[in-house]
Amino acid sequence: MNPILIVGTGLAGYTLAREFRKLDKATPLALLTRDSGGFYSKPMLSTAIAQGKEAMALVTQSAEQMGAQLGATVRTGVEVASIETAARVVRLSGGESIAYSKLVLAPGADPIRIPLGGDAAGEVLSVNDVDDYARFRAAIRGRKRVAVIGAGLIGCEFANDLAAGGFEVDLIDLAPGPLGRLAPPEAGDFVRGGLAAIGVRFHFGSAPKSVDRDRNAVVLSLADGTRVPTDVVLSAVGLRPRTSLAQAAGLAVNRGIVVDRFLQTSAPDVFALGDAAEVDGLVLPYVMPIMQAARALAKTIAGEPTAVSYPAMPVVVKTPAAPLVVSPIPRGEGRWTCTTSPDGIRAECFDAESRLVGFALAGAAVAEKQALAKLVPGWLAAESPAA
Repeated sequence: MNPILIVGTGLAGYTLAREFRKLDKATPLALLTRDSGGFYSKPMLSTAIAQGKEAMALVTQSAEQMGAQLGATVRTGVEVASIETAARVVRLSGGESIAYSKLVLAPGADPIRIPLGGDAAGEVLSVNDVDDYARFRAAIRGRKRVAVIGAGLIGCEFANDLAAGGFEVDLIDLAPGPLGRLAPPEAGDFVRGGLAAIGVRFHFGSAPKSVDRDRNAVVLSLADGTRVPTDVVLSAVGLRPRTSLAQAAGLAVNRGIVVDRFLQTSAPDVFALGDAAEVDGLVLPYVMPIMQAARALAKTIAGEPTAVSYPAMPVVVKTPAAPLVVSPIPRGEGRWTCTTSPDGIRAECFDAESRLVGFALAGAAVAEKQALAKLVPGWLAAESPAA
């Protein structure tokens, strides 16, 4: 019997395997990854500097341990070269072919790299996995200053973590303030104030232009002429779903790998999950949507077709200097109303019919998270399989 084959051993791939094994102990299961396949919590990557954690301390289980736990074959250091959906075969870069009964693509996403000039542009780092984190830890060892490009969720988390770890931090973004795509300006200003209180410096409203060497350090130049001297530059401007493999296989691709509510791609028995999947037009690179989708897909591939349904899933922004919880607006539409107090902010977002569709809670107001989450309808309603 050909195995169920999962490409990717991140949170999506391993969670799917765990959930599937709860339902089916016998069907052959195999996972492929181009890295070492160790299991770790990806959200820890932006909070581990202040704790002094090295990369290997973040890995809680090796690929071998995960394989034994899941009753699965976990193959590491392999690259999938192509997929032949008609033949139900995956071909590896070394020429080996692997037949599958069902295929799940969970390849994740790549960091977006903005174009930069300068003789040190190639030294700009991103942290998207534990290997990236190891390189970043090595780069900042013995250094004092880090410039972070991107003041979204990950950039703000890194800025907080680095400042708490004793580094001088400059946070740079073309936007007028932090978290502009995730939260209303009032919540962004609250986070800005908290980060400023622990020493973070801000450079908003101008795009990074170049990175040049300056003796043992570098200088990051902005379009408005500002020069930011620093030791290390970290780019955290977002992620782009890995779609090239799916596209080459003839699968429908848009922003991500296009799937229906059952996470089925445009090819029979081929599914997509995680940061690379686009469900009903939504690409949701957050932990809770991935967990919800993995549970639904496990049932589907175990023989019980189950559509993914996303309830309200507030995102905790890991900025201890300025606590913030956001229930994102799935399609970026709505009208914000904010109530500000000395110790926090309560912001609610309403649609055209005055229904609550999202919220942002900062400071002491984060205690209201559970109560407000019950009032938000969620992102995708439940759905039954077609007859």
